[in-house]
Amino acid sequence: MRQTLRPLVAEFIGVFILVFIGGGAIIVNTFQAGSVGLMGIAAAHGLALAIAVTVAIDASGGHINPAITVGLWSVGRIDARRAGLYVVAQLLGAIVAALVLKAIFPAGAGQVAQYGALSLGSQTSLLQGTLIEAVLTFFLAFAVMGTLVDPAAPRMGGFGIGLTLWMCVLAGGPLTGAALNPARAFGPALVAGFWVGQVAYWIGPILGAVVAMQVYERMMLKKG
Repeated sequence: MRQTLRPLVAEFIGVFILVFIGGGAIIVNTFQAGSVGLMGIAAAHGLALAIAVTVAIDASGGHINPAITVGLWSVGRIDARRAGLYVVAQLLGAIVAALVLKAIFPAGAGQVAQYGALSLGSQTSLLQGTLIEAVLTFFLAFAVMGTLVDPAAPRMGGFGIGLTLWMCVLAGGPLTGAALNPARAFGPALVAGFWVGQVAYWIGPILGAVVAMQVYERMMLKKG
């Protein structure tokens, strides 16, 4: 039982860290009239993911993202049953983190910031948002393969992955919020009841992760 629960607890806590810190930075930025800024929000997400992946690697492989889990399943690095359990644990971690954010922040600030929920920019269409999320998640998933999965990868924990998310939030934050992670988008959206553009945060990241991991597995890995 412990062996079954250990990776699921790791994924739950890892996503909790990401959503709590990332969403919290967005709420503080709203509450404090922009004091955190895009750089601060990007840093919060990137550093939170770096720590979450690093502490979860031994227990679960440090997916911390349903799109990464699906991508790894697509290249045969995790079986369907385990992948499904990971996704459930990730979504629960995101929901609980959003509920805790709702409980600890002033109601006004939390509601205005939608408890850290993401939304497409005013000039970003659903199709554009999906494409942006796909491209940015391609970068993230490629970093996962190149720094974590590949046996020849440098052993740097989750910090290359966190830096990639930091970079992507800076580039895509104003356009889509740069979720790159269905759980990151889903938890706050559920708690806030704010579903605008939610489909982009599922289709885009999963598509980007699958393509990136297929490319890396087939073209970049040394065989034999």
